[in-house]
Amino acid sequence: MNLPEREAAVRRLLERTPPPVPPDLHAEAVRRGSRMLRRRAAARRLLWLALFAAAVAFLVWASVARPWVEPPSTTTPPISDW
Repeated sequence: MNLPEREAAVRRLLERTPPPVPPDLHAEAVRRGSRMLRRRAAARRLLWLALFAAAVAFLVWASVARPWVEPPSTTTPPISDW
């Protein structure tokens, strides 16, 4: 299809009458949009809750395991009876 044929096809499409729009289209779009917004807000809340739970779990683990403390040496026995 060359340029004049494409232009003619576009002109034919634009000259036709547009198809009728369903009368309840706006109400359906608003209903779906509000449902999508509610789902997005719920997902955002769930992600924040998961992030908070992960932070609390990390803090509890760090307070119990104390990874910053150097473990005792096990290669040499303690010196006693000098």
